[in-house]
Amino acid sequence: MGVRDLPLSHLDGQELVVDGTAGRVYAHPSSGMRRAFETSIENQHAQTEALEQVRALDAVTMDGTELRLYVNAGLSADSRPAATAGSSGIGLFRSEVPFMLYDRLPSELEQLQLYREALEAMAPLPVTLRTLDAGGDKKLPYLPEDDSSPALGLRGIRFSLEHPEIFVTQLRAALKANLDLGNLRLLLPMITDLDELERALALIDQAVQQLTDAGFAISRPPIGVMIEVPAAVYEAERLARRVDFLSVGSNDLAQYLLATDRNSPRDSTYLSPAHPALLKALQQVVESTHQAGKTVTICGEIASNPAKALLLLGMGFDALSVSPAALPQVKWAVRGTTLAHMRMLAADALRCARPRDLGDLLDAILLEIGLQGSTSPSGTPPELSAAVMAQ
Repeated sequence: MGVRDLPLSHLDGQELVVDGTAGRVYAHPSSGMRRAFETSIENQHAQTEALEQVRALDAVTMDGTELRLYVNAGLSADSRPAATAGSSGIGLFRSEVPFMLYDRLPSELEQLQLYREALEAMAPLPVTLRTLDAGGDKKLPYLPEDDSSPALGLRGIRFSLEHPEIFVTQLRAALKANLDLGNLRLLLPMITDLDELERALALIDQAVQQLTDAGFAISRPPIGVMIEVPAAVYEAERLARRVDFLSVGSNDLAQYLLATDRNSPRDSTYLSPAHPALLKALQQVVESTHQAGKTVTICGEIASNPAKALLLLGMGFDALSVSPAALPQVKWAVRGTTLAHMRMLAADALRCARPRDLGDLLDAILLEIGLQGSTSPSGTPPELSAAVMAQ
């Protein structure tokens, strides 16, 4: 993924070191470099094993503040106890993932079975099901795509509103899967204004009414809006007053705010999830949501980084949704500090004028919580510096 200008014909049969953390490949590693990487791998394995002991503990700060940490999921395997252990539930169930595994649109029954499995596995903890977010980097091969710029065109809720028959079928499946469980939450992606939201809510009510008329004891579950388009940042308070909660999709919000395609290897260097402008936008969403009396969660790459997670909680986010693998690290960070300290770190971060200043602050936080060994400012484990330079 993201490999450019790699002379594959000259590397056949050669030993390589692939550093996934830094995104680098080293050909013909010296014995010193090889030993350094092996030591780094051993250290990371030891750290991972130690952090796994934290997974089952509560996410409680040193001053006794209990915080909610959800996990992200997209397949039934992501909902199993091994993947979700220690979480407060599923904060983002990517419903488009099952759609991408079919060579056709999955039927209502097929969707019902998928959603029921996830809901039953987590009950009574909540499962936040994001409705179909097709388009952009999540293409459905069996549906034609005429958009020359799919990341900006008919995707997310726009796709669902253009294809209400697909949207209502998915809603009916999710609502039926929630029968006798009651732990479903619906999340609407790529909302930009009240008109889109009102149209989506009307279709949800239509699905509820259809099932009620058919004899099912259906009620409308909690509904949230995903804030991932810059326009929604400025509409957050109005949107929050019409729904039950908000959830920030930091990956898409960052790419649209910074005018950078997050799926392009060439452009990825411009995509900084620690950009000062992004933090200001996130702060505005938190303040707007709380002004409306609602809660706000955040998911995406930024939430799965332990140092950034502390900043987000300090900024006032009510919960985080992280990858299952990142849960122990984030929980370790939360349990090793106080809410007052997180607020102080967030205030320091919001004063940073440059991405590199914010990067220095994040590195200092990682060092403070004892997780600096997982990455360094350059992305290369510290013990490799001498070996890499010698190479």
